Amino acid sequence: MMTTYQPDMRDRWLAAPLADKLSRPYVHILFGARQTGKSTLLKSLLPDDAFYIDLADPEERNRHLAQPGLLARQCQALPRRDSPITVLIDEAQTVPSVFDAVQSLYDADKARWRFILCGSSARKLRQTGANLLPGRSVLHHLETLTLIEQPPPQQAAPLAESPLPFTWQTSDQHRLFPAWDIEERLAFGALPGIVTAAEDERADLLRTYATVFLEEEIRREALVKDYGGFLRFLQLAAQESGRVVNFSAISRDAGVSIPTIKAHYQLLEDMFVGFSVPGFSGSPRRNLLSTPRFFFFDLGIRHAAAGLTPGLDTARAQAGPLFEQWVGLELWKRLRYQREGRLHYLRTADGAEVDFVVETPNRLLPIEVKWTDRPSPGDARHLTVFLREHPDKAERGWVVCRCPRPEALTDQVTAIPWWML
Repeated sequence: MMTTYQPDMRDRWLAAPLADKLSRPYVHILFGARQTGKSTLLKSLLPDDAFYIDLADPEERNRHLAQPGLLARQCQALPRRDSPITVLIDEAQTVPSVFDAVQSLYDADKARWRFILCGSSARKLRQTGANLLPGRSVLHHLETLTLIEQPPPQQAAPLAESPLPFTWQTSDQHRLFPAWDIEERLAFGALPGIVTAAEDERADLLRTYATVFLEEEIRREALVKDYGGFLRFLQLAAQESGRVVNFSAISRDAGVSIPTIKAHYQLLEDMFVGFSVPGFSGSPRRNLLSTPRFFFFDLGIRHAAAGLTPGLDTARAQAGPLFEQWVGLELWKRLRYQREGRLHYLRTADGAEVDFVVETPNRLLPIEVKWTDRPSPGDARHLTVFLREHPDKAERGWVVCRCPRPEALTDQVTAIPWWML
């Protein structure tokens, strides 16, 4: 029987809805990048007597790789009882055969076990055609911290209308992560362990992540033959994060072929280290760019992977582009959690652009990002054109910036502080 979620020292948005969903009689799969807090969250939600298998432990992993039937034998040996026994399998993707074992056990007796699998990569599953339990499983994702989980410092103006409403309201029961201003977010990212670490330790922790998890784990997962070429690609991809991908330029600079570069980008997505934002195709303009923009999942990791020192100096040197990436990350994470809506960008060959377009079934939300605390009507010009081109679905546009309070730039475009997003 699942436990009712109680807010812990650090509260996650996904906790309450996940606790409700885990009580349903399906196999649950939780994916997310390393160090986003998957195991910590699941352990806080599951009963104390849950059967835990940690496949991140090399010894445990090797036992299951050598004996594909081991999981089934271990589960069959668990005592029968009136309520389901919870079985949590960590880093399940490292032993793809466990998915077949879980399907067999689940189909044989849906009431005896409740299986929960979590992992930090979908690559092996995709490459091996591993069984993702169609019709039996519910897929969840855990992201780095959102603005809702890690609040801004106290602001002068109260929260008002936001372009992207969210379904979670904070209360005295919620214990949030330490409040950061925008420069700290641009400097160190949003991994829970980094946000709670001492400031003088954050840069070293992020470098370790980039070395251990990005380089070593990706090499082990992907069996990259030209590891030097991959490291050159990784640094270039991090440096170019947030921009429209130029496959030819990265191929030339990294010294590897374009197909290999595309495969490396797919690898980063499979490891949940990054994601692509496609060009918006629903515009009447003809010269739209269709090549995607690629974003690293976390700004602190992006800095470390790019060979930069995570910190305020790095953030201030690239404040505008990093601020735009931060807004893109926040939008993407919130849309993933809401499971409704897609994120796009719009750019034409002659330079007209809208930084982000949120597309839902019934409306379009165009968003511009400006590193300014004094927005002007000129900042709304591209949004105004977009609104005119899409009168049926786009009613309002938004400029996300550093203004202290919301400001009406035109009848249809409002500038809002970043903390209102």
